[in-house]
Amino acid sequence: MLHQTSILPLLLLVACLKVGSLALPISSGAQSVLDIKPKDAKVLILGGGVAGVIAARTLHEQGIDDFIIVEARPELGGRMMSHEFGAPGNRWTVEVGANWVQGTQTRDGPANPIWTLAKKYNISLHSSDFFGRVATYDYSGPVDFQDVFQESIKDFDRLTALAGARVPQRLVDMNARSGYSLSGAVPNSPHKMAAEYYQFDWEFGATPEETSWLASSWAHNNTFRTFSHENLLSIDQRGFKALILEEADTFLSQKQVKLDAIVTTVHTSEEGVLVALADGSELRADYALCTFSLGVLQHDDVQFVPPLPPWKLEAIHSMSMGTYTKIFLQFPERFWFDTEIALYADHERGRYPIWQSLDHEAFFPGCGILFVTVTGDFSRRIESMEDSAVQAEILSVLQSMFPEATIPEPLDFYFQRWYSDPLFRGSYSNWPANYLSEHQINLRANVNERLWFAGEATSKKHFGYLHGAHSEGRDIALTLAECIQGGGCLGLEHVDRVRNALPYDIA
Repeated sequence: MLHQTSILPLLLLVACLKVGSLALPISSGAQSVLDIKPKDAKVLILGGGVAGVIAARTLHEQGIDDFIIVEARPELGGRMMSHEFGAPGNRWTVEVGANWVQGTQTRDGPANPIWTLAKKYNISLHSSDFFGRVATYDYSGPVDFQDVFQESIKDFDRLTALAGARVPQRLVDMNARSGYSLSGAVPNSPHKMAAEYYQFDWEFGATPEETSWLASSWAHNNTFRTFSHENLLSIDQRGFKALILEEADTFLSQKQVKLDAIVTTVHTSEEGVLVALADGSELRADYALCTFSLGVLQHDDVQFVPPLPPWKLEAIHSMSMGTYTKIFLQFPERFWFDTEIALYADHERGRYPIWQSLDHEAFFPGCGILFVTVTGDFSRRIESMEDSAVQAEILSVLQSMFPEATIPEPLDFYFQRWYSDPLFRGSYSNWPANYLSEHQINLRANVNERLWFAGEATSKKHFGYLHGAHSEGRDIALTLAECIQGGGCLGLEHVDRVRNALPYDIA
Protein backbone atom coordinates (compact mmCIF):
# COMPACT_ATOMS: atom_id res chain seq x y z
CA MET A 1 0.00 0.00 0.00
CA LEU A 2 1.03 3.64 0.27
CA HIS A 3 3.68 4.98 2.55
CA GLN A 4 4.91 8.47 3.32
CA THR A 5 7.35 7.37 5.96
CA SER A 6 10.98 6.56 5.34
CA ILE A 7 11.70 3.65 3.01
CA LEU A 8 14.70 2.57 5.14
CA PRO A 9 12.86 0.04 7.38
CA LEU A 10 11.57 -1.76 4.32
CA LEU A 11 15.03 -1.93 2.83
CA LEU A 12 16.34 -3.42 6.06
CA LEU A 13 13.63 -6.09 5.96
CA VAL A 14 13.93 -7.10 2.32
CA ALA A 15 17.10 -6.01 0.62
CA CYS A 16 15.94 -6.54 -2.94
CA LEU A 17 12.45 -5.00 -2.56
CA LYS A 18 11.98 -1.46 -3.78
CA VAL A 19 8.93 0.61 -2.89
CA GLY A 20 8.21 3.08 -5.67
CA SER A 21 11.23 4.42 -7.51
CA LEU A 22 12.98 7.69 -7.97
CA ALA A 23 11.74 9.82 -10.87
CA LEU A 24 14.08 9.47 -13.81
CA PRO A 25 15.32 12.49 -15.78
CA ILE A 26 13.39 13.70 -18.78
CA SER A 27 14.63 15.64 -21.77
CA SER A 28 15.07 19.31 -20.90
CA GLY A 29 12.60 20.45 -23.57
CA ALA A 30 9.74 18.34 -22.27
CA GLN A 31 10.63 19.25 -18.69
CA SER A 32 10.40 22.96 -19.46
CA VAL A 33 6.97 22.46 -21.06
CA LEU A 34 5.77 20.72 -17.92
CA ASP A 35 7.20 23.47 -15.76
CA ILE A 36 5.70 26.36 -17.75
CA LYS A 37 2.44 25.33 -19.39
CA PRO A 38 -0.73 24.74 -17.34
CA LYS A 39 -1.89 21.19 -16.80
CA ASP A 40 -5.04 19.85 -18.39
CA ALA A 41 -5.98 17.58 -15.49
CA LYS A 42 -4.76 16.03 -12.28
CA VAL A 43 -4.92 12.52 -13.84
CA LEU A 44 -4.87 11.29 -17.42
CA ILE A 45 -6.44 7.83 -17.73
CA LEU A 46 -4.97 6.33 -20.88
CA GLY A 47 -7.49 3.91 -22.32
CA GLY A 48 -11.27 3.81 -21.97
CA GLY A 49 -11.94 0.11 -21.51
CA VAL A 50 -13.33 -1.49 -18.37
CA ALA A 51 -10.23 -0.75 -16.26
CA GLY A 52 -10.13 2.88 -17.41
CA VAL A 53 -13.82 3.59 -16.87
CA ILE A 54 -13.90 1.91 -13.46
CA ALA A 55 -10.72 3.76 -12.45
CA ALA A 56 -12.44 7.02 -13.40
CA ARG A 57 -15.55 6.07 -11.43
CA THR A 58 -13.42 5.22 -8.41
CA LEU A 59 -11.61 8.58 -8.53
CA HIS A 60 -15.01 10.27 -8.80
CA GLU A 61 -16.24 8.36 -5.74
CA GLN A 62 -13.15 9.53 -3.87
CA GLY A 63 -13.96 13.17 -4.66
CA ILE A 64 -11.43 13.50 -7.50
CA ASP A 65 -13.05 14.68 -10.73
CA ASP A 66 -10.07 16.42 -12.30
CA PHE A 67 -9.29 13.63 -14.77
CA ILE A 68 -9.56 12.95 -18.50
CA ILE A 69 -10.06 9.54 -20.09
CA VAL A 70 -7.99 9.45 -23.29
CA GLU A 71 -9.42 6.82 -25.66
CA ALA A 72 -8.13 5.97 -29.15
CA ARG A 73 -11.46 4.69 -30.47
CA PRO A 74 -14.64 6.69 -31.12
CA GLU A 75 -16.33 5.14 -28.08
CA LEU A 76 -15.51 3.75 -24.66
CA GLY A 77 -15.51 0.03 -23.96
CA GLY A 78 -12.10 -1.21 -25.10
CA ARG A 79 -12.21 -4.92 -25.89
CA MET A 80 -15.96 -4.97 -25.20
CA MET A 81 -16.52 -4.44 -28.92
CA SER A 82 -19.63 -5.20 -30.94
CA HIS A 83 -20.23 -5.15 -34.69
CA GLU A 84 -23.33 -4.61 -36.83
CA PHE A 85 -23.47 -7.73 -38.95
CA GLY A 86 -25.65 -9.19 -41.66
CA ALA A 87 -27.30 -8.47 -44.99
CA PRO A 88 -29.66 -5.50 -45.34
CA GLY A 89 -32.95 -6.24 -43.65
CA ASN A 90 -31.43 -8.96 -41.45
CA ARG A 91 -28.74 -7.18 -39.47
CA TRP A 92 -27.78 -7.99 -35.89
CA THR A 93 -25.37 -6.79 -33.20
CA VAL A 94 -22.74 -9.46 -32.60
CA GLU A 95 -19.90 -9.45 -30.09
CA VAL A 96 -16.42 -9.64 -31.62
CA GLY A 97 -14.76 -9.14 -28.24
CA ALA A 98 -15.83 -9.97 -24.70
CA ASN A 99 -19.12 -11.86 -24.78
CA TRP A 100 -19.78 -13.59 -21.44
CA VAL A 101 -20.35 -12.84 -17.79
CA GLN A 102 -18.12 -15.58 -16.40
CA GLY A 103 -19.36 -16.47 -12.94
CA THR A 104 -22.21 -14.61 -11.25
CA GLN A 105 -22.87 -15.12 -7.53
CA THR A 106 -23.57 -18.09 -5.28
CA ARG A 107 -26.18 -17.32 -2.60
CA ASP A 108 -24.82 -14.47 -0.45
CA GLY A 109 -21.20 -14.96 -1.58
CA PRO A 110 -19.13 -12.40 -3.49
CA ALA A 111 -20.71 -11.16 -6.73
CA ASN A 112 -18.87 -10.80 -9.99
CA PRO A 113 -18.83 -7.01 -10.53
CA ILE A 114 -19.57 -7.50 -14.24
CA TRP A 115 -22.67 -9.46 -13.23
CA THR A 116 -23.66 -6.59 -10.94
CA LEU A 117 -23.39 -4.09 -13.81
CA ALA A 118 -25.21 -6.44 -16.20
CA LYS A 119 -28.15 -6.64 -13.80
CA LYS A 120 -28.09 -2.90 -13.18
CA TYR A 121 -28.47 -2.15 -16.89
CA ASN A 122 -30.72 -5.09 -17.79
CA ILE A 123 -28.29 -6.69 -20.23
CA SER A 124 -29.97 -9.54 -22.10
CA LEU A 125 -28.07 -12.70 -21.16
CA HIS A 126 -28.45 -16.40 -21.85
CA SER A 127 -26.85 -19.24 -19.89
CA SER A 128 -24.52 -21.10 -22.25
CA ASP A 129 -24.96 -24.86 -22.36
CA PHE A 130 -21.21 -25.60 -22.52
CA PHE A 131 -21.29 -29.14 -21.15
CA GLY A 132 -24.73 -30.39 -22.07
CA ARG A 133 -25.83 -30.86 -25.66
CA VAL A 134 -22.78 -30.33 -27.87
CA ALA A 135 -22.93 -31.77 -31.39
CA THR A 136 -19.70 -33.48 -32.52
CA TYR A 137 -18.16 -33.73 -36.00
CA ASP A 138 -14.88 -34.54 -37.66
CA TYR A 139 -13.43 -34.43 -41.18
CA SER A 140 -15.73 -37.32 -42.21
CA GLY A 141 -18.97 -35.67 -41.08
CA PRO A 142 -21.16 -36.17 -37.99
CA VAL A 143 -19.39 -38.46 -35.51
CA ASP A 144 -20.41 -39.25 -31.96
CA PHE A 145 -17.43 -38.82 -29.64
CA GLN A 146 -19.42 -37.72 -26.61
CA ASP A 147 -17.50 -40.21 -24.45
CA VAL A 148 -14.24 -38.45 -25.32
CA PHE A 149 -15.83 -35.06 -24.72
CA GLN A 150 -17.14 -36.04 -21.27
CA GLU A 151 -13.73 -37.49 -20.34
CA SER A 152 -12.07 -34.18 -21.29
CA ILE A 153 -14.21 -32.45 -18.64
CA LYS A 154 -12.87 -34.87 -16.04
CA ASP A 155 -9.32 -34.36 -17.34
CA PHE A 156 -9.61 -30.60 -16.85
CA ASP A 157 -11.02 -31.06 -13.36
CA ARG A 158 -8.07 -33.31 -12.47
CA LEU A 159 -5.67 -30.77 -13.97
CA THR A 160 -6.94 -27.96 -11.73
CA ALA A 161 -7.22 -30.19 -8.65
CA LEU A 162 -3.61 -31.36 -8.94
CA ALA A 163 -2.48 -27.78 -9.47
CA GLY A 164 -4.27 -26.75 -6.29
CA ALA A 165 -2.51 -29.52 -4.39
CA ARG A 166 0.91 -28.28 -5.55
CA VAL A 167 0.48 -24.74 -4.22
CA PRO A 168 0.55 -25.41 -0.41
CA GLN A 169 3.50 -27.78 -0.95
CA ARG A 170 5.41 -25.01 -2.76
CA LEU A 171 6.05 -27.32 -5.71
CA VAL A 172 7.35 -25.64 -8.86
CA ASP A 173 5.09 -24.48 -11.63
CA MET A 174 5.11 -26.22 -15.01
CA ASN A 175 3.18 -25.63 -18.19
CA ALA A 176 -0.32 -27.04 -18.39
CA ARG A 177 0.76 -29.66 -20.92
CA SER A 178 3.04 -31.14 -18.25
CA GLY A 179 0.12 -30.95 -15.83
CA TYR A 180 -2.11 -32.85 -18.21
CA SER A 181 0.58 -35.49 -18.68
CA LEU A 182 1.15 -35.91 -14.95
CA SER A 183 -2.59 -36.31 -14.44
CA GLY A 184 -2.70 -39.07 -17.06
CA ALA A 185 -4.36 -37.19 -19.94
CA VAL A 186 -2.77 -37.84 -23.35
CA PRO A 187 -4.61 -36.32 -26.35
CA ASN A 188 -3.46 -38.84 -28.97
CA SER A 189 -6.31 -38.58 -31.48
CA PRO A 190 -8.10 -35.76 -33.34
CA HIS A 191 -11.18 -36.29 -31.17
CA LYS A 192 -9.18 -36.03 -27.94
CA MET A 193 -7.27 -32.98 -29.21
CA ALA A 194 -10.50 -31.20 -30.09
CA ALA A 195 -12.11 -32.06 -26.74
CA GLU A 196 -9.05 -30.83 -24.83
CA TYR A 197 -9.04 -27.63 -26.91
CA TYR A 198 -12.67 -27.05 -25.95
CA GLN A 199 -11.84 -27.26 -22.23
CA PHE A 200 -8.54 -25.35 -22.26
CA ASP A 201 -7.63 -23.21 -25.28
CA TRP A 202 -11.15 -21.90 -25.69
CA GLU A 203 -10.94 -20.39 -22.20
CA PHE A 204 -7.33 -19.17 -22.11
CA GLY A 205 -6.77 -18.18 -25.74
CA ALA A 206 -3.52 -20.19 -25.75
CA THR A 207 -2.35 -23.79 -25.75
CA PRO A 208 -1.47 -25.85 -22.64
CA GLU A 209 2.19 -25.64 -23.77
CA GLU A 210 2.06 -21.83 -23.58
CA THR A 211 0.24 -21.59 -20.25
CA SER A 212 1.14 -21.89 -16.58
CA TRP A 213 -0.40 -24.96 -14.97
CA LEU A 214 -0.80 -23.30 -11.58
CA ALA A 215 -1.85 -19.82 -12.68
CA SER A 216 -4.43 -21.04 -15.22
CA SER A 217 -5.93 -23.22 -12.50
CA TRP A 218 -6.14 -20.49 -9.88
CA ALA A 219 -7.57 -17.96 -12.38
CA HIS A 220 -10.24 -20.49 -13.35
CA ASN A 221 -11.01 -21.46 -9.75
CA ASN A 222 -10.98 -17.87 -8.47
CA THR A 223 -13.63 -17.11 -11.08
CA PHE A 224 -15.92 -20.12 -11.19
CA ARG A 225 -15.57 -21.32 -7.61
CA THR A 226 -15.58 -17.84 -6.06
CA PHE A 227 -18.56 -16.52 -8.04
CA SER A 228 -20.42 -19.42 -9.70
CA HIS A 229 -20.09 -21.93 -12.53
CA GLU A 230 -22.41 -19.98 -14.83
CA ASN A 231 -21.36 -18.54 -18.18
CA LEU A 232 -23.90 -15.99 -19.38
CA LEU A 233 -23.74 -15.04 -23.07
CA SER A 234 -24.71 -11.47 -23.94
CA ILE A 235 -27.31 -11.31 -26.69
CA ASP A 236 -28.21 -7.69 -26.00
CA GLN A 237 -28.74 -5.71 -29.17
CA ARG A 238 -27.30 -2.61 -27.54
CA GLY A 239 -24.05 -4.56 -27.38
CA PHE A 240 -22.45 -6.10 -24.29
CA LYS A 241 -20.50 -2.83 -24.01
CA ALA A 242 -23.75 -1.13 -22.94
CA LEU A 243 -23.05 -2.06 -19.33
CA ILE A 244 -19.83 -0.01 -19.26
CA LEU A 245 -21.14 2.81 -21.51
CA GLU A 246 -24.23 3.30 -19.38
CA GLU A 247 -22.19 3.18 -16.17
CA ALA A 248 -19.87 5.83 -17.62
CA ASP A 249 -22.87 8.04 -18.38
CA THR A 250 -23.78 8.15 -14.69
CA PHE A 251 -20.72 10.17 -13.68
CA LEU A 252 -18.72 11.38 -16.71
CA SER A 253 -19.09 14.79 -18.29
CA GLN A 254 -18.13 15.53 -21.88
CA LYS A 255 -14.97 17.38 -20.84
CA GLN A 256 -13.74 14.31 -18.94
CA VAL A 257 -13.50 12.14 -22.08
CA LYS A 258 -11.32 12.63 -25.14
CA LEU A 259 -12.18 10.16 -27.92
CA ASP A 260 -10.35 9.38 -31.18
CA ALA A 261 -7.14 10.28 -29.36
CA ILE A 262 -4.27 7.89 -30.08
CA VAL A 263 -1.42 8.11 -27.56
CA THR A 264 2.04 7.98 -29.13
CA THR A 265 4.37 9.04 -26.29
CA VAL A 266 4.20 9.32 -22.52
CA HIS A 267 6.79 11.65 -20.94
CA THR A 268 7.30 11.58 -17.18
CA SER A 269 9.30 13.76 -14.82
CA GLU A 270 9.34 14.86 -11.21
CA GLU A 271 6.83 17.56 -12.16
CA GLY A 272 4.24 15.37 -13.87
CA VAL A 273 3.39 13.77 -17.20
CA LEU A 274 3.08 14.96 -20.78
CA VAL A 275 1.15 12.75 -23.21
CA ALA A 276 1.66 13.27 -26.94
CA LEU A 277 -1.16 12.30 -29.30
CA ALA A 278 -1.04 11.18 -32.94
CA ASP A 279 -2.71 14.40 -34.12
CA GLY A 280 0.20 16.43 -32.72
CA SER A 281 -1.60 17.72 -29.65
CA GLU A 282 -0.40 17.23 -26.08
CA LEU A 283 -2.00 16.77 -22.68
CA ARG A 284 -0.37 17.52 -19.32
CA ALA A 285 -1.21 16.23 -15.86
CA ASP A 286 0.25 15.33 -12.49
CA TYR A 287 -0.32 11.60 -13.03
CA ALA A 288 -0.97 9.12 -15.85
CA LEU A 289 -2.77 5.81 -15.35
CA CYS A 290 -2.01 3.47 -18.27
CA THR A 291 -4.67 0.88 -19.01
CA PHE A 292 -3.22 -0.18 -22.37
CA SER A 293 -3.39 -3.88 -23.12
CA LEU A 294 -0.33 -5.98 -22.35
CA GLY A 295 0.05 -6.52 -26.11
CA VAL A 296 0.33 -2.77 -26.75
CA LEU A 297 3.04 -2.49 -24.10
CA GLN A 298 4.90 -5.45 -25.60
CA HIS A 299 4.85 -4.04 -29.13
CA ASP A 300 6.17 -0.58 -28.20
CA ASP A 301 3.17 1.02 -29.88
CA VAL A 302 3.45 3.71 -27.21
CA GLN A 303 6.86 5.21 -26.42
CA PHE A 304 7.84 6.04 -22.84
CA VAL A 305 10.31 8.86 -22.14
CA PRO A 306 12.46 8.11 -20.27
CA PRO A 307 12.28 4.40 -21.16
CA LEU A 308 10.59 2.08 -18.70
CA PRO A 309 13.09 0.61 -16.21
CA PRO A 310 14.48 -2.93 -16.74
CA TRP A 311 12.35 -4.47 -13.98
CA LYS A 312 9.17 -3.16 -15.67
CA LEU A 313 10.20 -4.26 -19.15
CA GLU A 314 11.08 -7.74 -17.90
CA ALA A 315 7.63 -8.05 -16.31
CA ILE A 316 5.90 -6.87 -19.51
CA HIS A 317 7.76 -9.32 -21.71
CA SER A 318 7.55 -12.24 -19.29
CA MET A 319 3.77 -12.47 -19.62
CA SER A 320 2.06 -13.38 -22.89
CA MET A 321 -0.98 -12.22 -24.82
CA GLY A 322 -3.63 -14.67 -25.99
CA THR A 323 -5.69 -14.15 -29.12
CA TYR A 324 -9.33 -15.23 -29.39
CA THR A 325 -11.05 -14.76 -32.75
CA LYS A 326 -14.73 -15.22 -33.57
CA ILE A 327 -15.44 -15.53 -37.29
CA PHE A 328 -19.03 -14.71 -38.26
CA LEU A 329 -20.90 -15.97 -41.31
CA GLN A 330 -24.48 -15.28 -42.33
CA PHE A 331 -26.19 -17.71 -44.70
CA PRO A 332 -29.48 -17.40 -46.60
CA GLU A 333 -30.74 -20.59 -44.98
CA ARG A 334 -29.81 -22.82 -42.08
CA PHE A 335 -28.22 -26.21 -42.77
CA TRP A 336 -26.38 -26.94 -39.51
CA PHE A 337 -26.86 -28.46 -36.04
CA ASP A 338 -29.85 -27.66 -33.82
CA THR A 339 -27.77 -27.36 -30.64
CA GLU A 340 -26.16 -24.11 -29.46
CA ILE A 341 -22.62 -25.45 -29.88
CA ALA A 342 -20.78 -27.96 -32.06
CA LEU A 343 -17.24 -29.32 -31.81
CA TYR A 344 -15.22 -30.18 -34.92
CA ALA A 345 -12.17 -32.47 -34.75
CA ASP A 346 -9.57 -31.92 -37.46
CA HIS A 347 -6.22 -33.62 -38.04
CA GLU A 348 -4.70 -30.24 -37.12
CA ARG A 349 -5.34 -29.21 -33.53
CA GLY A 350 -7.14 -25.87 -33.29
CA ARG A 351 -8.33 -25.72 -36.92
CA TYR A 352 -11.83 -24.20 -36.79
CA PRO A 353 -12.90 -26.34 -33.82
CA ILE A 354 -15.75 -24.59 -31.97
CA TRP A 355 -18.95 -23.56 -33.72
CA GLN A 356 -21.87 -21.64 -32.26
CA SER A 357 -25.25 -20.96 -33.80
CA LEU A 358 -27.06 -17.68 -33.22
CA ASP A 359 -29.91 -18.96 -35.42
CA HIS A 360 -31.34 -20.73 -32.40
CA GLU A 361 -34.58 -20.38 -30.49
CA ALA A 362 -32.65 -19.06 -27.48
CA PHE A 363 -30.94 -16.32 -29.50
CA PHE A 364 -32.00 -14.84 -32.88
CA PRO A 365 -34.23 -17.29 -34.79
CA GLY A 366 -34.05 -16.72 -38.54
CA CYS A 367 -30.84 -14.66 -38.38
CA GLY A 368 -28.84 -17.22 -40.41
CA ILE A 369 -25.70 -16.50 -38.34
CA LEU A 370 -23.09 -19.10 -37.47
CA PHE A 371 -19.70 -18.35 -35.96
CA VAL A 372 -16.53 -20.33 -35.38
CA THR A 373 -13.79 -19.55 -32.87
CA VAL A 374 -10.04 -19.96 -33.27
CA THR A 375 -7.26 -18.93 -30.90
CA GLY A 376 -3.53 -18.41 -30.49
CA ASP A 377 -1.25 -19.16 -33.43
CA PHE A 378 -4.20 -20.08 -35.63
CA SER A 379 -5.75 -16.66 -34.97
CA ARG A 380 -2.52 -14.98 -35.93
CA ARG A 381 -2.30 -17.17 -39.04
CA ILE A 382 -5.71 -16.17 -40.39
CA GLU A 383 -5.00 -12.50 -39.68
CA SER A 384 -2.20 -12.74 -42.25
CA MET A 385 -4.65 -14.02 -44.89
CA GLU A 386 -7.19 -12.30 -47.11
CA ASP A 387 -10.80 -12.60 -45.95
CA SER A 388 -11.63 -14.59 -49.09
CA ALA A 389 -8.99 -17.20 -48.27
CA VAL A 390 -10.22 -17.60 -44.70
CA GLN A 391 -13.80 -17.85 -45.93
CA ALA A 392 -12.82 -20.54 -48.45
CA GLU A 393 -11.15 -22.62 -45.72
CA ILE A 394 -14.19 -22.34 -43.48
CA LEU A 395 -16.60 -23.35 -46.24
CA SER A 396 -14.39 -26.36 -46.92
CA VAL A 397 -14.59 -27.38 -43.25
CA LEU A 398 -18.37 -26.94 -43.27
CA GLN A 399 -18.59 -29.17 -46.32
CA SER A 400 -16.61 -31.83 -44.42
CA MET A 401 -18.92 -31.49 -41.42
CA PHE A 402 -22.07 -31.65 -43.57
CA PRO A 403 -21.16 -33.81 -46.58
CA GLU A 404 -24.80 -34.19 -47.66
CA ALA A 405 -25.52 -30.45 -47.65
CA THR A 406 -25.01 -27.88 -50.36
CA ILE A 407 -23.16 -25.09 -48.60
CA PRO A 408 -24.31 -21.71 -49.97
CA GLU A 409 -22.14 -18.63 -50.29
CA PRO A 410 -22.43 -16.49 -47.15
CA LEU A 411 -24.33 -13.21 -47.30
CA ASP A 412 -21.90 -11.60 -44.87
CA PHE A 413 -18.54 -12.48 -43.37
CA TYR A 414 -16.48 -10.76 -40.66
CA PHE A 415 -13.80 -11.25 -38.04
CA GLN A 416 -11.83 -8.79 -35.92
CA ARG A 417 -8.05 -8.83 -36.35
CA TRP A 418 -7.12 -8.42 -32.68
CA TYR A 419 -3.43 -9.27 -32.92
CA SER A 420 -2.75 -6.96 -35.89
CA ASP A 421 -4.64 -4.03 -34.41
CA PRO A 422 -2.12 -1.62 -32.82
CA LEU A 423 -4.76 -0.58 -30.29
CA PHE A 424 -4.96 -4.11 -28.83
CA ARG A 425 -2.29 -6.57 -30.11
CA GLY A 426 -4.30 -9.54 -28.89
CA SER A 427 -7.41 -10.38 -26.91
CA TYR A 428 -6.36 -10.89 -23.28
CA SER A 429 -3.33 -11.80 -21.21
CA ASN A 430 -2.06 -15.28 -20.44
CA TRP A 431 0.30 -16.39 -17.67
CA PRO A 432 3.12 -18.65 -18.98
CA ALA A 433 4.97 -21.13 -16.78
CA ASN A 434 8.09 -18.95 -16.57
CA TYR A 435 6.15 -15.92 -15.29
CA LEU A 436 6.88 -15.51 -11.59
CA SER A 437 4.84 -13.82 -8.88
CA GLU A 438 7.54 -11.17 -8.64
CA HIS A 439 6.96 -10.37 -12.32
CA GLN A 440 3.27 -9.91 -11.59
CA ILE A 441 4.12 -7.52 -8.74
CA ASN A 442 6.33 -5.55 -11.14
CA LEU A 443 3.75 -5.46 -13.94
CA ARG A 444 1.29 -3.91 -11.50
CA ALA A 445 3.71 -1.46 -9.86
CA ASN A 446 3.90 2.21 -10.69
CA VAL A 447 7.06 3.71 -12.23
CA ASN A 448 8.03 6.66 -10.05
CA GLU A 449 5.19 8.57 -8.46
CA ARG A 450 3.74 9.76 -11.75
CA LEU A 451 3.15 6.70 -13.95
CA TRP A 452 0.64 4.01 -12.93
CA PHE A 453 -0.68 0.83 -14.58
CA ALA A 454 -3.95 -1.13 -14.42
CA GLY A 455 -5.79 -3.71 -16.51
CA GLU A 456 -6.82 -7.34 -16.58
CA ALA A 457 -3.17 -8.34 -17.06
CA THR A 458 -2.19 -6.81 -13.71
CA SER A 459 -4.69 -8.97 -11.81
CA LYS A 460 -3.07 -11.92 -10.05
CA LYS A 461 -6.33 -13.79 -9.45
CA HIS A 462 -8.40 -12.81 -12.49
CA PHE A 463 -6.00 -12.08 -15.36
CA GLY A 464 -7.69 -12.55 -18.72
CA TYR A 465 -11.20 -11.83 -17.41
CA LEU A 466 -13.41 -8.74 -17.57
CA HIS A 467 -13.85 -8.80 -13.81
CA GLY A 468 -10.04 -8.71 -13.49
CA ALA A 469 -10.02 -5.44 -15.43
CA HIS A 470 -12.81 -4.11 -13.21
CA SER A 471 -11.09 -5.01 -9.92
CA GLU A 472 -7.73 -3.63 -11.03
CA GLY A 473 -9.22 -0.38 -12.27
CA ARG A 474 -10.85 0.05 -8.88
CA ASP A 475 -7.92 -1.02 -6.70
CA ILE A 476 -5.22 0.94 -8.51
CA ALA A 477 -7.42 4.05 -8.61
CA LEU A 478 -8.00 3.77 -4.85
CA THR A 479 -4.25 3.65 -4.32
CA LEU A 480 -3.70 6.59 -6.66
CA ALA A 481 -6.47 8.58 -4.91
CA GLU A 482 -4.77 8.01 -1.57
CA CYS A 483 -1.54 9.26 -3.11
CA ILE A 484 -3.21 12.39 -4.45
CA GLN A 485 -5.08 13.14 -1.25
CA GLY A 486 -1.98 12.58 0.84
CA GLY A 487 0.07 15.04 -1.15
CA GLY A 488 2.45 12.43 -2.51
CA CYS A 489 3.54 8.86 -1.99
CA LEU A 490 6.16 6.28 -2.78
CA GLY A 491 3.69 3.93 -4.43
CA LEU A 492 3.39 0.19 -4.89
CA GLU A 493 6.25 -2.18 -4.20
CA HIS A 494 8.39 -3.67 -6.90
CA VAL A 495 11.25 -6.16 -7.03
CA ASP A 496 14.30 -4.60 -8.63
CA ARG A 497 15.83 -7.94 -9.68
CA VAL A 498 13.89 -11.19 -9.96
CA ARG A 499 16.25 -13.97 -8.93
CA ASN A 500 16.17 -17.73 -8.64
CA ALA A 501 15.73 -19.13 -5.13
CA LEU A 502 18.94 -21.13 -5.69
CA PRO A 503 21.95 -20.35 -7.84
CA TYR A 504 22.29 -22.04 -11.23
CA ASP A 505 24.32 -25.25 -11.00
CA ILE A 506 26.11 -25.46 -14.35
CA ALA A 507 29.35 -27.02 -13.17
